[in-house]
Amino acid sequence: MAHRHRTPPPSPLPQRDGIDPVRLRLPPDEAGAWPTVRDHLVARFGDAIGAGRVDSMLREGRFVGVDGPVGAAEPYAAGRYVWFHRDFAAEEPVPFGIGIVYRDERIVVADKPHFLATTPRGRHITETALARLRRDLGLPELQPAHRLDRLTAGLTLFVVRAGDRGAYQTLFRDRLVRKEYEAVAPYDPAVALPVTVRGRIEKERGVLAAREVPGEPNAESRIELVERRGGFGRYRLLPATGRTHQLRVHMNRLGLPILNDPVYPVVRAEGPDAYESPLQLLAKVLEFTDPVTGEPYRFESRLTLSQWPR
Repeated sequence: MAHRHRTPPPSPLPQRDGIDPVRLRLPPDEAGAWPTVRDHLVARFGDAIGAGRVDSMLREGRFVGVDGPVGAAEPYAAGRYVWFHRDFAAEEPVPFGIGIVYRDERIVVADKPHFLATTPRGRHITETALARLRRDLGLPELQPAHRLDRLTAGLTLFVVRAGDRGAYQTLFRDRLVRKEYEAVAPYDPAVALPVTVRGRIEKERGVLAAREVPGEPNAESRIELVERRGGFGRYRLLPATGRTHQLRVHMNRLGLPILNDPVYPVVRAEGPDAYESPLQLLAKVLEFTDPVTGEPYRFESRLTLSQWPR
């Protein structure tokens, strides 16, 4: 008999290392190819992890339904929900902590360090800001309202309750958050500042560098020089939009590539993270009106850029 649910039932498995379990809903089996749940799991995951690993996970009770561990011989039932935790590859710990700038019952504003991804993706799963904060703060429903590039440090807004996430995401979608960044880059007296840079940026999946292409502009940034020291400047960057790598692309277009950028103007060979020379880009200020309470907020990062110490 098929297991039917209008909405998915709650997971019977807790998070592991701040990561949710994978949830499967068994699909229709019109050809009768999967007499048992095991048959489907082997067909679905055997090429990636091997049938032997699927069998060992079944023996260990790693696949769980709403009524408990799934047995290898259980008859297949389309529509049934099954959960399990993936085996994560070992990750190199990012040797920097996360600062908490503000926390209440609705939001957490964190100072994300350089080299720490915001959310699990690709080879960065447990060593991410989201996984760390869920574990350290005991907030299993925590979700980001937006994302910050892995190489960029600074303010990142997280939402404590899943039901509130949409309201805060809408702030970013509708450009109702004032964001201010700080960067260290070469100084060039020939570049007239302040300036507003506009263009069309496209980022292809699997390609490190974004590129500017002809067409209707979808990215806008205001660039201001705050101060100069020798051949370098400290810049205030005010993005009006939020395209991937936007500020890095726009600074590079001006001939002022951000210091220690491994992608612009030239993509460097991939290697270990250079913890001693992080990208000199910091998300410095977040300013918005809280969509739940109507209270105005302004948060400022407590981090500084290593190439421009105070």
